Amino acid sequence: MEEDPDAYRILKLRAEILELGSAIRQLQREGLDDAAAQLLITRKRARLDHLVKTDSANRRLNITDIRRS
Repeated sequence: MEEDPDAYRILKLRAEILELGSAIRQLQREGLDDAAAQLLITRKRARLDHLVKTDSANRRLNITDIRRS
């Protein structure tokens, strides 16, 4: 079975976002500045959104190509 590199990237980004969310909550509890972590999580969420949309579009194209065969 082939591994899908986009699926791996999506899973990895989701895990990183979960970790960042936990770190942000901890910083907030301790009253520390979380601006850098907030910026990073926003960027990772945008990247995840882009990957998911791209992956979804690619899968639709592949299904269309298979049907034409």
